[in-house]
Amino acid sequence: MVIGSGGAATMSLPARYWRPLSDTLAALMTLTAIGWALSINRYFGMGFYPQQYFAAMMAFVLPIAFLSLPARRGGERGGVPLIDLGLALLSMITMAYVAGRYPDLVLKIFSRPLEVWLPGLIALALTLEALRRATGWILVAIIAVFVLYALFGDILPGRLQGRTQNWQLLAGYMAFDSNGILGLPISVASTVVVAFILFGVLLNITGGSAFFTDAAMLGMGRFRGGSMKIAVLASGLFGSISGSAVANVVGTGVVTIPMIKRDGYPAHKAGAIEAVASTGGQLMPPVMGASAFLMAEFLAVPYSSIVMAALVPALLYYVALFIQADLEAAKLGIKAVPKENIPDARVVLRGVHFVVSFAVLIYLLFWKGYQPERAALWAGLVLIATVMVLGYRGTRPSLRVIFSSLAQTGHGVVEILLISAASGIVIGVLNVTGLSFNLTYALVQVGGGSAVMLLFLSALVCIILGMGLPTLGVYVLLAALVAPALVQVGIEPIAAHLYVLYFGMMSMITPPIAMAAFAAASIAKASAMATGWAAMRFGWSAYVIPVLFVFSPTLILIGDPWEIALAVATAVVGVWLVSAAIAGYFSGQLDPLARVFFAVFGLLALMPAGMFAGAIYSDVIGLIGGALMMWNDMRRNRAIKRAGA
Repeated sequence: MVIGSGGAATMSLPARYWRPLSDTLAALMTLTAIGWALSINRYFGMGFYPQQYFAAMMAFVLPIAFLSLPARRGGERGGVPLIDLGLALLSMITMAYVAGRYPDLVLKIFSRPLEVWLPGLIALALTLEALRRATGWILVAIIAVFVLYALFGDILPGRLQGRTQNWQLLAGYMAFDSNGILGLPISVASTVVVAFILFGVLLNITGGSAFFTDAAMLGMGRFRGGSMKIAVLASGLFGSISGSAVANVVGTGVVTIPMIKRDGYPAHKAGAIEAVASTGGQLMPPVMGASAFLMAEFLAVPYSSIVMAALVPALLYYVALFIQADLEAAKLGIKAVPKENIPDARVVLRGVHFVVSFAVLIYLLFWKGYQPERAALWAGLVLIATVMVLGYRGTRPSLRVIFSSLAQTGHGVVEILLISAASGIVIGVLNVTGLSFNLTYALVQVGGGSAVMLLFLSALVCIILGMGLPTLGVYVLLAALVAPALVQVGIEPIAAHLYVLYFGMMSMITPPIAMAAFAAASIAKASAMATGWAAMRFGWSAYVIPVLFVFSPTLILIGDPWEIALAVATAVVGVWLVSAAIAGYFSGQLDPLARVFFAVFGLLALMPAGMFAGAIYSDVIGLIGGALMMWNDMRRNRAIKRAGA
């Protein structure tokens, strides 16, 4: 082993040695996940507990984290200090030991032998340290609070008093039990998420991402405010398979935000619309920031049920955003993208083969009933086959580039796997201490049994807990802490889980800690808070639609087909009216009173007919009133134009 010079205090492994080592571990981790998804071990007559596989994945994840992530976040990783090399080696040995000895040691958790609690304590500490390096202190601090509660919960008064746990028992339980680090969140992350991240990486390296951006520009660039609409479409497409709202902002925003600014939009609005479009990707099927798969496991329903339920609210979210982009362009007098910047249609159409892989994915998921990870792997294989034959923009990826996707995927899932392992700790504490029941009872009690009050409190808790947390971490926390209280008062379980996901994700664009908006502001060189407030305005629908589908599940496609069709149609009209009110523009500038009427009639139209007794009349009033307001505004502006002419 070659060590950098400079004295014992600065001895380190140079990048030319640790980077290939880290890449190798990342590639092996991806191959292990592929092998598990395809059940390769069964062909060789070998059987393993799922927890052994999860522990093996952690034996890759933790060393990669300690090799590639510096102890001080934000710093550049040059050489790897000896202490980090030691932590990488210790974590690999510990998790390999857990994987190898799991069948024997899981039976000894409650007898608390040294061979159980010591590796458990090491695994717990190393997981939290790796998580701190990957995501910062916020999530680590939250998990630390839960661990302290497990140890000292008996000293709290009232309903929050918990059953205290022996620290040795807790350490072993967290490392070996299926309700700890090796629990449900990492089960989903190490199978489904790895496969979909691999699919996303393959799209990126083969030119698929460029194709979808070009297609968005070709489709929307010729219309007024085309750059803003391109951002909405491209970010929605990319975000639906991306695992992070912030990563989506950074990935697409570096292209779309400067383009929007060049067209004449204010910098804070350019950043805001990109932040809202990127955040919405986490609410749009098929992947939903990996939350869709975990939601299916929590609710014990098919993945396809989650996708169908999430589809209409997500489309309404983007319809509202798209309409606002169009109206903002009209209000500011912004024209289409210059023709020279729009790609040649013939070039773009040569990349239509990228759509085939998505068609295969949807067919295998919904018609053949494949497991999501297997469907994603087959879609990735089809993607490779078509791009190797047809290419895009005159180029085809080399085999070396294709193989590099294994290492890129491994590095790309490190953060998600660490968050998932840490989320398992939260779930473990909730189960072993009884805190889950206590919190549900406390929330219902504070809400006074009122669904409206409980929804308000839950939304507030969701936004606060979600501040600064990644998508998967937000959902796991809220699904465990808040969703059970909503179900307790009679709300449809799938509606309750989508509700907490929506409000958890809205923390990404809601000041004072709006991570996606702030990331977009830094690219746009705009005020962070101004971008955050503008993002809230563009994303208004996500604060309203969850309340509607909670009270009327027709918006999540539960109910009579006629009622569903009516609810969706009136919701689209309502979204249009409210968006016009917020933009202050329809066919021309709206005065304050007209904006109020547009908003009122829009909200009435948004309410599904099954929301409450007589809600059908609010729909009728909203539709008729909205139509009259639209007609009057168009008539008034035609008269103004004629007078001007």
